[in-house]
Amino acid sequence: MNKNDTVTLEITGLTSEGAGVARCGGMAVFVPFSAVGDRAECRILKVAKNYAYAKIERLLTPSPDRAEPFCPVYTKCGGCCFRHITYSAELRAKEQIVKDAIQRLGGLDIPLEPIIFAGQTDGYRNKAQLPVSDSENGPVCGFYSQRSHRVVPCESCRLSPEIFSEISAAIMKYQRSKGLSCYDEASGKGLLRHIYLREGHYSGEIMVCLVVTKPTGAYSELAAELPARFPKVKTVLLNINPDKTNVILGKRETALFGNGKIRDRMCGVAVELSAQSFYQVNTEAAEAVYRKAAEYAGLKGGETLIDLYCGAGTVGLSMAFGVKRLIGVESVPEAIENAKENASRNGIRNAEFIAADASEAAEMLAERGERPDVVVVDPPRKGCDRRALDAIIRMSPSRIVMISCNPATAARDIKYLCERGYIAEKACPADMFPRTNHVETVCLLSKLNVKQHIEVELTMDEMDLTAAEKKASYEEIKDYVLEKFGMKVSHLYIAQVKRKCGIIERENYNKPKSENAKQPQCPPEKEAAIRAALEYYGMI
Repeated sequence: MNKNDTVTLEITGLTSEGAGVARCGGMAVFVPFSAVGDRAECRILKVAKNYAYAKIERLLTPSPDRAEPFCPVYTKCGGCCFRHITYSAELRAKEQIVKDAIQRLGGLDIPLEPIIFAGQTDGYRNKAQLPVSDSENGPVCGFYSQRSHRVVPCESCRLSPEIFSEISAAIMKYQRSKGLSCYDEASGKGLLRHIYLREGHYSGEIMVCLVVTKPTGAYSELAAELPARFPKVKTVLLNINPDKTNVILGKRETALFGNGKIRDRMCGVAVELSAQSFYQVNTEAAEAVYRKAAEYAGLKGGETLIDLYCGAGTVGLSMAFGVKRLIGVESVPEAIENAKENASRNGIRNAEFIAADASEAAEMLAERGERPDVVVVDPPRKGCDRRALDAIIRMSPSRIVMISCNPATAARDIKYLCERGYIAEKACPADMFPRTNHVETVCLLSKLNVKQHIEVELTMDEMDLTAAEKKASYEEIKDYVLEKFGMKVSHLYIAQVKRKCGIIERENYNKPKSENAKQPQCPPEKEAAIRAALEYYGMI
């Protein structure tokens, strides 16, 4: 194949980004906006070593999965990559994405429950973050084009409630009438960066947050006009972000109207939300996911539950009445304040919330001797920090419930836990973001129960002595000797004692660089202490 060749392709699969996959000459060819079962004439756009990209020139036989997108900017905006296929086909694709990640990336065979699907596919978002830009026709807002920061104007997005379009149009009209500038990423100049809207699913309360580059009084009139025109608007905020960054929200904000917060409910728990609070954008689907997480947690009433990456506390608080103690951890201080207020508002007095990085907090909790029965983790797309996973393992909970928005990092983290004493019992995909390429996964991991495994007796003749090295690391032996006997011992001394005990080290391990060099020998009292450690760990 060469660039600009025309080939006939049959689409046999879909990527996680929504592009069709075909095979041609033993090479994978990715075709955007195609569906499984399509047969089409395609023009090759790019050829790499092992794959190529193409676009449909003429559809010969359309797939039965095809559907009308009904969106004027569908091919330009980077949002709804599955809008060209039926929703049932999208659900099948997302189930396969989760299954492939677990099997291929995690190397695991986990029973997969049927996908949890959303109650609605349009108008479900309770939050919109709309970038703004100056254009030939004046200021516009919309969404970034795929893999770029070029704003695609969009007057009405089908994923958001109609009132969001009406409010954003009113803001753009005000922007034009006052001659206010929009932020330009290249130069770093301009005033308005983003329009950030949030709505309570059950309360209907709306937050309007204008992200600007500097403090300004230019939007004071707008802050009075919006609540008058849209009674659901309960607060208008000015968020200050002067930095040249892709991060949307800055660290400072001022309430121009209201108290800067809105109210809502999640799983029957009353919550109050600030602009900085993490809150799932599809409330009904999130409630279904949290119910599945609670089912996996298997709470009986006497447990200690740790909720890592807790945001405003919605996951943990939804389970708080079913546990003895709840500990929530979140790195955003404002979200933790929301979580504390939400606990108080709902009469929940068995909850503790910690504002800290998940890994640091998990290590601190492990150090103070916390032994939770259940740990719930709901990390960002990058997955769990390795330090956090290690701290969870140290706390040794009976069950870990993972809620992940990225199947690839979920598979990686599940594999890591399974290699360290846990069994992945089951998982369930969940479509919280219909028509987009995002899919959630809920997974239950349980601590390996030695009572359910066969005990075998081995004589030393049957064992490879080098396996004894795997029972405890040098650092663990050093720690034991220091704690038990108050002595510090070196790796060299441990290696000498292990050789004396018949534990064979690797070739040249801890040997001197020079043949004539003299090595210090382990003193008798330290040798006795090291032998005690080896006995403690069952190595001799």
